[in-house]
Amino acid sequence: MAVKILIIGYGSMGRRRIRILSGLIDNIEIICVDSNPNRIRQAKVTGLKVYESLEEALNKKYSMAFVCTSPGYHAEIILQLIEAGIHTFTELNLIDDRYEEIIRKSKEKGVKVFMSNTLLYNEQIKKIVELVKAENKPLTYIYHVGQYLCDWHPWENYKEFFAGKKETNGVREILAIQLPWLLEAFGEIEALSVQSQKCTSLEIDYKDSIIVNFQNSSGDIGVFCADVVSRKATTHLEVIGEEIHILWNGHNDDLFIYDISDAEFRKVQMYELVEHAKGYSDNIIENQYRDEIKGFLDLIYLETVPKYSLEQDKYTLSIINEIERAGR
Repeated sequence: MAVKILIIGYGSMGRRRIRILSGLIDNIEIICVDSNPNRIRQAKVTGLKVYESLEEALNKKYSMAFVCTSPGYHAEIILQLIEAGIHTFTELNLIDDRYEEIIRKSKEKGVKVFMSNTLLYNEQIKKIVELVKAENKPLTYIYHVGQYLCDWHPWENYKEFFAGKKETNGVREILAIQLPWLLEAFGEIEALSVQSQKCTSLEIDYKDSIIVNFQNSSGDIGVFCADVVSRKATTHLEVIGEEIHILWNGHNDDLFIYDISDAEFRKVQMYELVEHAKGYSDNIIENQYRDEIKGFLDLIYLETVPKYSLEQDKYTLSIINEIERAGR
């Protein structure tokens, strides 16, 4: 019998999840939900069955579902899937709408809800977290992540894309993607201060560049710069301590650790083979997305503990809300 999977949202992430699932599961049947006429046509060209509403799609039974819609509007969809008894993978959320209800109802119904945070499955980041946690002395970190907003989805107008809107803005998304692994490495936030400004002439109703100073529960301190201004997509991390110095530029082959005895940086190779999807920046690799889906399957079939939970995401979003309030 085929494993029947529901994909809600046939955008870039929905298509990525379909591509990876098709390679992971041999006997698979994928059904999509999307209300956009262009996406419906694209999905049908590939031979997929497509429904225009979730209610219509839920007339069938599914082994699992993936919520791949715009990241500000997942709550109602997740609750419908829980009510139908379907184990659910949700992409990044930017609004913690109805989290308490989702957590409560998923437990009542015995439904697994898997919260995505792909970077926790990145091999370089896992190595950085391991190295940071092994240190007993205080550390300082400097981290910059930025990319020009118009380059995020060049096939569509940034004003129609969720990252162009105030509630689900691009800087907020960068924070939501990056903070979970920073919290895992350096600990919860004890204090923060913020500076922000608008550098571009883009028609957006939010500050497009933000600098956050963090004081972590570990005793470490850090600076995080997030922006939708950088014309060259940038990820640059430096971790500084008396016994350790780490450099990372966000790619699969540029993690460097300083060898104190030889007084030089040495490259740490974490991937033997990396996969890139056409149309994405070369620092975005498929390996981590595949490992994340495997984590969801393990949660369903082996009842393993996921790397990231709704409770943790609720905390992450509370920190982002605090950053936005401080940066007004």
